[in-house]
Amino acid sequence: MVEGRRKGDTVTARVSCELDHCTAETVRARLEELIADERVRRLEIDLSGVTFMDSSGIGVVMGRFRTLSRRHGSLYIRNPSPQVDKILRMSGIYQIVERIDGAREAKA
Repeated sequence: MVEGRRKGDTVTARVSCELDHCTAETVRARLEELIADERVRRLEIDLSGVTFMDSSGIGVVMGRFRTLSRRHGSLYIRNPSPQVDKILRMSGIYQIVERIDGAREAKA
């Protein structure tokens, strides 16, 4: 459901599931585990494997954003499907979280 890897102060997590009320708690717990080390300052969540997202998924993203903000860190959304991207745009999340695609690197 969530695969992650860490390199320095950056964690990249690939989520592969429907991110809804049924899976949100599991995804949240795994992301928290991946960023538990206070030295992690950047989280990139790859949503290319997410086929559906509802407000529970938005809550998962917002919670990790708050965690990283307290550390003066950043959260990035990578490769959302068109359907998930539409939900994220409608939620206004891109006002506080940057979207990055493919191999393009976000500004640190």
